[in-house]
Amino acid sequence: MLTKRIIPCLDVKEGRTVKGIHFEQLTDVGDPVELGRHYARSGADELVYLDISATQQGRNTFTQLVERIADGINIPFTVGGGIGTLADAARLLDAGADKISINSAAVRQPELIDQIAGRYGSQFVVVAIDARQDESGTWHITTHGGTRSTSIELFGWAREVQERGAGEILLTSMNHDGTRSGYPIQLFAALTQSLRIPVIASGGAGSVDHIVEVLTQGHADAALAASIFHYGEATIRQVKETLAEHHVPVRL
Repeated sequence: MLTKRIIPCLDVKEGRTVKGIHFEQLTDVGDPVELGRHYARSGADELVYLDISATQQGRNTFTQLVERIADGINIPFTVGGGIGTLADAARLLDAGADKISINSAAVRQPELIDQIAGRYGSQFVVVAIDARQDESGTWHITTHGGTRSTSIELFGWAREVQERGAGEILLTSMNHDGTRSGYPIQLFAALTQSLRIPVIASGGAGSVDHIVEVLTQGHADAALAASIFHYGEATIRQVKETLAEHHVPVRL
């Protein structure tokens, strides 16, 4: 049985780690490389760095940062944010990233998934999906950090992403992101059952129990969280020890 992964997420703006709610009300929470080293020492299985810089200068700063991260940590890390072309992906993979994550660009240009997977292999491609549940209970894809709605239905898009060559899906519930109210467990249970590729759960972790729930009842392959780790409310070791108590396979 594959071990479940715990993945801290670090949002990066202009070279600094920040945290907010729905990508707003951002506060500085530290240096991305030092924070990454801390999480690696603490038992994180992987890291995700998301570039939320709005300017080209910010993008260049992020590429330089990826080189520093690659030199400074010894666990796999994924980078995303602002990747819109094969050249963008190549730049970050060449800088040392283990995987790249694409989101809005994949919705706009689905063949980009095929291009990156075809060039580098599916194991390098994570497709991030930001979904919001509407009043009817249907989950639809959003883009641009959850600020733009689409008519694309979540489950159909997830299956298309899989068939186009994505190696993993990183699913964030925009209804839950930053709220610390827990993950939508039924959604993850249904999605993981419908796919062959791993699903990373994101959006809503406010406690160790929330992470345990999404990895057991939700059957997610990995859990991504930010606030509870950044602010020291839970440690990765605490999460993994609790998972082990629930007979969930983890790397201790």
